[in-house]
Amino acid sequence: MADALDLDGVGQADAVRSGAISPRELVDESIARIEALNPELNAVIHDHFERARALALSQDLPPGPFHGVPILLKDSAMAAGDPLCLGMRALRDADCRAPIDIEFVARLRRAGFVLLGRTNTPELLNQATTEPTAFGPTSNPWDTSRIAGGSSGGSAAAVAAGMVAIAHANDGGGSIRIPASACGLVGLKPTRGRVSAAPLPEAFGAGACEFVVTRTVRDCAALLDVMAGPMPGDPHPLSLPGEEFAATFDRPPGPLRIAVMTQSPGDLDTHPAVEAAVEATAAALESLGHTIVDEPPRLPRFDRMLARLIDQWSVGTASLVKNMSALIGREITPGELEPTNAALVERAGQVTATDYVAASGWWASVARSVGEWWAEGHDLLLTPTVRAPTPRLGELLPSSSDPMSAWTEQWQWIPFTPLWNNLGNPAVSLPLHQDDDGLPIGVQLVAPHGREDQLLQIAAQLEQAHPWQHRHR
Repeated sequence: MADALDLDGVGQADAVRSGAISPRELVDESIARIEALNPELNAVIHDHFERARALALSQDLPPGPFHGVPILLKDSAMAAGDPLCLGMRALRDADCRAPIDIEFVARLRRAGFVLLGRTNTPELLNQATTEPTAFGPTSNPWDTSRIAGGSSGGSAAAVAAGMVAIAHANDGGGSIRIPASACGLVGLKPTRGRVSAAPLPEAFGAGACEFVVTRTVRDCAALLDVMAGPMPGDPHPLSLPGEEFAATFDRPPGPLRIAVMTQSPGDLDTHPAVEAAVEATAAALESLGHTIVDEPPRLPRFDRMLARLIDQWSVGTASLVKNMSALIGREITPGELEPTNAALVERAGQVTATDYVAASGWWASVARSVGEWWAEGHDLLLTPTVRAPTPRLGELLPSSSDPMSAWTEQWQWIPFTPLWNNLGNPAVSLPLHQDDDGLPIGVQLVAPHGREDQLLQIAAQLEQAHPWQHRHR
């Protein structure tokens, strides 16, 4: 058979079921690819290769839908006994280990995946680029002088390089969709509550969610079936649809009304190459029978959004540092953090309870306004994923002299993604275009709450009409 690593995750699982390749052979191929490419890319920072090889031969490997398929975890997911660093020097030096499996990881294991290791992430997941001082930068497989995006940059680089077909990622402000755009992948952020955070509390104003980055839409659909479903006590439980996503993702959705927005809130200029990518996608959608309208929702200016985001992320960062301190049994001091995170922790002390509650109320009012727009008959919203082509390594890193200013400036590269975390809508970045340098440019589609089915169906239509699976780095 052809190189199994060129298959998507569903294809790899089918190959194992058919006997064309064994779980051990598939795991060995993936390990060999990691060992060959990782020295240049620095996508994988912890490996569990011998344990993975043993599991691939074991009767203990569950006969789930992804039996024998290798996967990598972002170094933010708790997997019992594995290193847990979140890009932090303090956790790395303390040899911090996760005390439990979160439900996401437990479901991966039950689905039959073989965990190979953990991928690089910026410190405390707080950057749109993956360049932590603790582990060094992750490079983009399409151009190693460029960033892989963040915060799931290690996972995105690994999938784009063909180390694995699927890798864990999470998204609190765009951290699935941003690296998916940079690395030419499919990056779906599910609806709030679709994937349980159990047993942990929801993070960053209930806007963060766990999922994956993939190369194909059908992998997204199949993984959503594995991961969807609430746990007892979830604050935003979302009932399962009547049919599995994998059974319906390639069903034509019928004609949809799709609004286009190329100008970001706050009137930040969109790069011509990015704007052209959105316009080309709109033309493709129109050719597929959909109605394209210039009726984007009325959104608050980005500077007003950013003011609330800074309050949320300051408090969320301080809380995360406190939790990690408890995990290693000592206080992690600001001096042990990178400049941005130290500044965020310091700023958290200036955010009052009243400020935090007011920010939550402000987002609720925005959600009602946007909800009315969906109710007026709009099915999807098409936007850029990021505002400009992928930066070079080092360009988004904050300076130690003014870390907060530099950190807020990075949000100007990603003004289209964080809103949907705070409103809870599902959104997907699709790798439909490339810039003049041949680097991927993602476009984002957003749907009403609970309509991942609609997103997956329109994504599958575009994937079939404009294939990207074999557009190699």
